[in-house]
Amino acid sequence: MLVLRARHQHLHESFLVTSRPAGGPRSDSAELAVLATAKVVSNTALRWVGLFLPTLERAFSSTTGTLTGIMGVAELGGLSTVATGRALDRGHERRTFALGLAAVSVSSLIALYGTVTAFAISFMVLVIGVTNLTVAGHAWIGHRVPFAARGRAIGLFETSWAIALLVGAPLLALLIRWFGWRGPYTALAIGAAVASVAVATLVSPGVSRHDGKADGAGRLPRSAWPPMLAAAFTGAAGLGMFVVSGAWLGEAHQMSTGGLGMIAAGLGMVELVSSSSVASFGDRVGSRRSVLFGLAVLGVGIALILFSEESLALAIAGLLVYLAGFEFAFVSALAMVTEAAPLARGRAIGISSAVGTVARSGAMVASGQLFEAFGMNGSLALTGSAALLAAVLVMLGTTGP
Repeated sequence: MLVLRARHQHLHESFLVTSRPAGGPRSDSAELAVLATAKVVSNTALRWVGLFLPTLERAFSSTTGTLTGIMGVAELGGLSTVATGRALDRGHERRTFALGLAAVSVSSLIALYGTVTAFAISFMVLVIGVTNLTVAGHAWIGHRVPFAARGRAIGLFETSWAIALLVGAPLLALLIRWFGWRGPYTALAIGAAVASVAVATLVSPGVSRHDGKADGAGRLPRSAWPPMLAAAFTGAAGLGMFVVSGAWLGEAHQMSTGGLGMIAAGLGMVELVSSSSVASFGDRVGSRRSVLFGLAVLGVGIALILFSEESLALAIAGLLVYLAGFEFAFVSALAMVTEAAPLARGRAIGISSAVGTVARSGAMVASGQLFEAFGMNGSLALTGSAALLAAVLVMLGTTGP
């Protein structure tokens, strides 16, 4: 026991030394807070679109199928993370994160032009920005935090995903009411620009994790693929349903824009509790078990939605359970991916994000079309299948030092 404690202390001290440049130490927790806060802005820019899709359909004179199709194709912009991974292993996490936020700001400015074409270009730029800053954040954590505590760090970082709904969506609902659909885009353009400057100013530059000469450095072992694919299909299960949730609540239950904003706050609270639970308990339970537990809860949510029919209360309850399970599973899967290939962590995270991009893109396009053809049942059949496949991949894989 004394030997293990001494080894842990040595690793912790080594971590503190190698994760800081020579210009003077800063608190990793403080810098993580800056990154998480900045990510709230980018996640709000990404998440409000699906939730307020009826508003944007009217603004761009389009349909659910068309806009979700555009969003699905634009999701392929996340393939750019394949090239980003090596840069992250060379210590460019801060630069990548700040540039990603700048892209989020530019995307909002493009959308203000007000056409379907502008929306398509805007969403492509948005996805490129958000996916690259996300993998940069995960690499930043993976390079600095030991695996035994990484679930907590990833969980705290990913509370930004929930806060985007809890705080961001209701604020954007008010902006829509006061200024129309251009209000959110204007606010997000300004917010993302400010966040980019904050990251570039307050976060320390990274350092290279390896020199590329270590045995196996830069390669992805076969054992890395099951957790990477499991994370991809978990993401597909969540976004494939969420992208049509606003249209479903609007059509099946006649929810207004204000009502969607209130529901968004409730969904955000549930997701915040879920991601915080990963931060609190995920490292004790283990990332693989956490993913499986979250996927099981997601399945319960599917059942509730399927049986909700005309009951708004049961529909909302099912949506809350669904997203709670998804958030718990997805955040746990992200922690799992950060240790899938320790000698090529940045590359593994980048490739995993790219694979997830393809899975989410296909799920979003297919879900929109299935929703128009078969209603919510069609979308749930797709996302339920993705969740089941993710569970199988988790059981086949192994992750950890």
